[in-house]
Amino acid sequence: MDIVIVGCGKVGFSLAEQLVLEEHNITIVDQSEASLRRAGDQLDVMTVRGNGVSVATLREAGADNADLLVAATNSDEVNMVCCLTAKNLGTGYTIARIRNPEYTSSLAELRRNLKIDMVINPENATAIEIYRLLRFPAAANIETFCRGRVELMGVRLQEGDFLVGKPIHSLSSQVKKLSLLFCAADRNGDVSIPNGSFVPLAGDKLYLVGQPDSLDQFFHLLGRNAPQVKQVFLVGGGKVSMYLAKLLSATGIRLKIVERSEDRCRLISERFPKAMVICGDGTDSELLDSENLTSSDAFVALTDRDEDNLIISLYAMQKGLPKVVTKCNRQNYTGIVRSLGLDSVVSPKFITASHILHRVRGMQNSQGSVMNSLHRIADGAAEAMEFTVGPNTRHLGTPLKDLRLKSGVLLAVIVRGAQIIIPEGSSCLQEEDSVIIIARGGVILDLNDIYDDDAGFVVPTGGAEA
Repeated sequence: MDIVIVGCGKVGFSLAEQLVLEEHNITIVDQSEASLRRAGDQLDVMTVRGNGVSVATLREAGADNADLLVAATNSDEVNMVCCLTAKNLGTGYTIARIRNPEYTSSLAELRRNLKIDMVINPENATAIEIYRLLRFPAAANIETFCRGRVELMGVRLQEGDFLVGKPIHSLSSQVKKLSLLFCAADRNGDVSIPNGSFVPLAGDKLYLVGQPDSLDQFFHLLGRNAPQVKQVFLVGGGKVSMYLAKLLSATGIRLKIVERSEDRCRLISERFPKAMVICGDGTDSELLDSENLTSSDAFVALTDRDEDNLIISLYAMQKGLPKVVTKCNRQNYTGIVRSLGLDSVVSPKFITASHILHRVRGMQNSQGSVMNSLHRIADGAAEAMEFTVGPNTRHLGTPLKDLRLKSGVLLAVIVRGAQIIIPEGSSCLQEEDSVIIIARGGVILDLNDIYDDDAGFVVPTGGAEA
């Protein structure tokens, strides 16, 4: 696909990086020569220097023939006008990053009048991600499928966990009867799809997918049934904090918010009168202690600096807070973060790229199986996707034991009507099923992409070990 990205900031660069890997033709537009030079040096992209609202600039970037334009500058207004201009030039599909909460109530009208096909709000999407983590504090990360009927969770194993040192196939019947599947394992950055002989070790990050109540029971058996979060200590009063405060306040969770800007504190106090707002430096350990940090059930670091977020999150962990969530956009910090034990790390640019990749793949596969959702897990080394089985899906009605899936692909869950099915060898796909696929490496655009038909029909070592 021919794709134009306007804005080469964190989101624009990250998105271009992912789309290049999927072999799309990318042109980046930005007014900063330094940003364009960085993109040109590190990525296989074309660059155009200029204003994304300018007709001449967009024509030079190829917007008149582009399949997709993503407007991801720092200005909502520029993004909206850019999409309108591009659509008038002939761009097939437009996506605008719109972050200001004041536009939320009129998004439908804005989209219609400005010919915007999709709106993405990184800060709101990040707040929703954090909200999920605070609702289930035992999990390192949570993704939902089939309107919440299926969930995928990650957990870091510790010494003494009953899973450690034992093959998955040897687990007790109490675990095996649960409607869940061990779908991925991350061991020091090496991600694999575990089979029955896989032996989990302490320090592994294990991903499970299944029914929410079964996952609850599993975490209870693991001894990670953390109490419900009732009070959250939040550092940083930016857009993510505002969206998150709105979600948490609606559920009755008490909030302490530390922000260094007096004007911002005043705004937060007006919007959330029940929250305790402290004007000060959230990276100051003395301030955190004086505000009784340890009385909170969870700590969320949402300042504008990744380094500050990591440091104060480590301090909160040291103080024994049961749940710590950190905002960090820098991918090169992943290894450091993992080694320090910070598992619940959210990245606005990473979340945004995943949303847009989902849309791009849907556009590529307009005639095939419908991709309902796409989540990138294990720091992007694997993907979890939900498809709807269509009439063009191959091998309908064929038992899975008679098929072979591509290496690194797992058919994890089948949702058929009211049933949640963890597949076995005798399971088969039927039209209108919802199917959750886990894939490590490679790009899955269509449900038919999971089959390794060239290898013939063999019994797979697949996915019902749980």
